[in-house]
Amino acid sequence: MGAEVTDVERELSPETRAAVRDLVLVLADSKRLLGMRYAGWILGAPELEAGIACASMAQDEWGHGRLLYALLREFGDDVDRIEHGREPESYRNIEVLDEPPASWPGLVAINAFVDTAFTIQFEAMAASSWLPMRQRVGKMLEEERFHEAHGTAWFRRLARSSAGRAALSGEAIATLPVIMRWFGSDSGRAATLRTEGVVSLTGSALRQRFRERIQPLLVEIDAGDGPPAIPPSFTGFDESSRRMTRRGPDVRTLEQIRGDRNRVFLMD
Repeated sequence: MGAEVTDVERELSPETRAAVRDLVLVLADSKRLLGMRYAGWILGAPELEAGIACASMAQDEWGHGRLLYALLREFGDDVDRIEHGREPESYRNIEVLDEPPASWPGLVAINAFVDTAFTIQFEAMAASSWLPMRQRVGKMLEEERFHEAHGTAWFRRLARSSAGRAALSGEAIATLPVIMRWFGSDSGRAATLRTEGVVSLTGSALRQRFRERIQPLLVEIDAGDGPPAIPPSFTGFDESSRRMTRRGPDVRTLEQIRGDRNRVFLMD
């Protein structure tokens, strides 16, 4: 770990400060959108218990998002505007979450793959030199244990049928390449964050850990080789947002996030 950082304005260079701020926003937006995707299945899950689990996981993810958004005050950001005043192209969530999953297997794949990818990223920040981040990561990782157990159990349950395996295989094909790229490269700002001790791992090492973590699930759907070990192409990839496009989340989800219909009732 690098020298402990408590004041990003005084203790980090402008370049490093920008990289840290971008990382926080990527994670905050991704957590918020993940919570929305879980919330979309509170009603409609195949079992009542699954709907309750989605409610719990949504609450966790929204809480994680709020913790991360609050960190942006350290960079002089207007957090209320960031949370409620942005258009789709300003969001930096992982692209897999731009649209709601169309089926329960789609939600299970998000639970098993996307949520796990976030956990891998946060594990690489558990000993961060940036104290405010380090203080928050432990709580988030503790809550993620339930998410992992839920995703694993449902993945294996669905994989017991041929229809379930086929559905999960299709979701894996669509989802995993995006996740592998999302971890980013080993150069540029990622290397700076590692040198400063903000993170302990960069793209290739994060991808390797992710492959190892999800390997048992891929065996369940006869995809044991998993995502390719070769680095993904970063042509057109924006390192600051970890996205290929600027389209952002779907309009309906964004309206719900901003509370467009009911914010008029807020009292100062």
